[in-house]
Amino acid sequence: MRKLLLLITVICVGLVFIARLFYLQVYNETPYNLFEDNAIRKVYDYPKRGYVYDRNGTLLVANQPSYDVMVIPREVEPLDTLEFCGLLKISKEEFTKKYAKAKNYSPRLPSVFVPQLSKKDYAVLQEKMRKFDGFYIQKRSLRDYQTTIGANVLGDIGEVNQRIIEKQPYYKMGDLIGKQGVEISYEKTLRGVKGIKFIQKDRFNKNIGPYQNGVHDTLPQPGKDITITIDAKLQEYGELLMKNKRGGIIAIEPSSGEILAMVSGPSYNPNLLVGRDRSKNFSKLYRDSIAKPLFDRALQAQYPPGSPFKVMNALIGLQEGIVDVNDKVTCRMGYYYGSRKLTGCHHHKSPVDMNAGIAQSCNAYFVNIYRRIIDKEDDAGAAMNKWSNHAKSFGLGNFLNNDLSVGRPGRIPDGDYYDRAYGDNRWGSTYIVSNAIGQGEVEATPIQLANMAAAIGNRGYYYTPHIIKSIEGDTIPSKYTTPKKTTIDKQHFEPVIQGMFDVYNKGTAEYLQVPGIDICGKTGTAENFMKIDGIKTQLTDHSIFVAFAPKDNPKIAIAVFVENGYWGSRFAGRMASLMIEKYIKGTITRTDLEDWILTHSLENEYAKPYSGKSFKINGETTLQVVEKQ
Repeated sequence: MRKLLLLITVICVGLVFIARLFYLQVYNETPYNLFEDNAIRKVYDYPKRGYVYDRNGTLLVANQPSYDVMVIPREVEPLDTLEFCGLLKISKEEFTKKYAKAKNYSPRLPSVFVPQLSKKDYAVLQEKMRKFDGFYIQKRSLRDYQTTIGANVLGDIGEVNQRIIEKQPYYKMGDLIGKQGVEISYEKTLRGVKGIKFIQKDRFNKNIGPYQNGVHDTLPQPGKDITITIDAKLQEYGELLMKNKRGGIIAIEPSSGEILAMVSGPSYNPNLLVGRDRSKNFSKLYRDSIAKPLFDRALQAQYPPGSPFKVMNALIGLQEGIVDVNDKVTCRMGYYYGSRKLTGCHHHKSPVDMNAGIAQSCNAYFVNIYRRIIDKEDDAGAAMNKWSNHAKSFGLGNFLNNDLSVGRPGRIPDGDYYDRAYGDNRWGSTYIVSNAIGQGEVEATPIQLANMAAAIGNRGYYYTPHIIKSIEGDTIPSKYTTPKKTTIDKQHFEPVIQGMFDVYNKGTAEYLQVPGIDICGKTGTAENFMKIDGIKTQLTDHSIFVAFAPKDNPKIAIAVFVENGYWGSRFAGRMASLMIEKYIKGTITRTDLEDWILTHSLENEYAKPYSGKSFKINGETTLQVVEKQ
C-alpha cells in the first residue's frame, strides 16, 4: 500500500509539471519578456545628452565623462570592506547604508552605489574591480557647463527618485533627469534614448556572453542639441548689474517673444550642481532661506507692479471711452475723496493731461481714470470684470503658457474677487483705488511686466515668451510663432507710447537717457511690507522699471525689479537703460550709470530685518527685531 501511494504521488506531481509546461507553451498568451528573465542581465548604454547653445551659437552646456559604481546585491560576495571604502572614499557606515538601500530597491537589479567618480578615482578603482564581485563600473556623461552664468536658465540634472520612476518607467534607479531650467523643460529632447545589452548568465550567475549573439541589443540614440533664445553676453551683463542685489530682469524681443535675458538675483555658478558635491551644494543653496538663490525671481516672484501698471489703466480708459488724452486732472499732492486722502503723490506741475500723467507718474490722474472705469456702470462687479479682461489680454494674471520650468500666475482681481472679500454689491471704486497705481490686490511677475511692455511696443499684440529658438532636426511649436492680440484697439497705443517716451525726455527718467536710442519707459515704486515677529512692518520700497526700445519697431522690451531699491529710477531704471544699450549697441556709453550700479550694494537693506537693531524707514523708527535663525 505504501509503495502504491508513493507511485501515485510521483505520477501526480509529474502530471502537474507536464500540465503546467503544456499551458505555458501552448495556451499562455503572455509573451516572453526579456526584461523579466532573471537569467539575463540588462546593461544600459547611456546616450550623449544634447548640447545647449545661446542664440549666437555660443556653447553653454556640453558633457563630460562620469563613472558610476553599480551594485547587484544578490551577486555580492564577501569582500574587504575597508579596502573598498578606501577606494571609494566613503566610510563603512556609508557603505552599509548604501548597500541596504540598493538591496531594498532590488536584490537582482543593478542600482547606483556611488555616483559620478572622477577620472582619477576611476583610474585607481578600475584596476581592482575584479576583487569585488557584484560591483561594476558604468560610464555615462555629466553636464559640463562652459559658463558660470545663467544657472536659473540652464538648470541642472540630478538622480531620479522613486516617485519619478513610478510615473515614468523609462527611468531606472540611478538615472539622471533634468531638474530645473531648460534641462527639465526639454528633458525628452536632450536626454536621447538609452541603448541596452542583454547578457546571458549561467546557473552560477556568471556572465557567459551576449544573449542570442546580441540580436536583441539596441544602440543608444543621442539627445538632440538645442539653441535657446538667451543672449549669453546680455545675460552675463544683467547678472553683473544684479550683483549684491535681489530681484529679476526679463528682456524680450517683441517681434518674436524670444527671451533675451532672464536674470534672477542672487544667482550661483551652475557648476556647483555637478559631480559628487552636487547634493551638498544643493542643500546649502536650498537652506539659504533669506537670499533664496534657487528661487527664480524673474519667473516666480509676485510683486505689486507699481506705477508701470498705470499705462494699463490709461489704455483701458481710452478703450472704454471714459477719458480723452487732453482731459486734465488737478493734483493736490494726491487724490482726495471729499476730505479723505486716498493716495499721495510727489511734487509736479498741475493740472496734468495723459501725457504729463504718464511722464510725471501722477497718482491723482490715474486714480481719477480708474474710478471712472469702475463707476461707468451701475454694477461695479460688471465694470470690474471688463477691466480685468482687458488687463488679462496682455498676459497678466496667468502663466502665459510658455516653455519655462517654473512660474506664477500673478493676480488681476475681478468682480467675483471683491464680492467674496466685501460681499455682493457692498463695495465700489473707493474701496479698490490702489489698483489704479499698481498696488492693492494687483500682482505681477517680472516676465509678465516685460511681456506687457512688448505688447505695448507692438501696438497691441505679443508672442508667447519662450526660451527655445531651435531644436536639431525639429521645429518649435507653432504657439510660439502665433501672435496674440490684446483687447485694446491699435490707435489707443500711440498717446500712451508718447507718454512713455516723455518719461525719458521730460519725466521721471529724464537723467537715464541713452544717446542715439529712443527709449520708452515707465518708472515704478512699490510699497514693501514684511511680517517680522508677527508684526506687519514696512521696509524700503521696491524699485521697478519697464521699457522698450527703439520707440518704433522695438528690438527689446524689458522689466527690471529690484527689491528694496528705493524708487523706480534709482536702481531699476539705471539697470534697464544699461541693458538696452548693451543689447542694441553692444557697448556702454553711459559709464556713469554703470559705475553707480556696480559700486552700490543693497546688502545692508536686506540685513535690516535680521540685524537685531532698530532702523528708520521714511523717517520713522521701526520696532527692534530679532535676528532670524
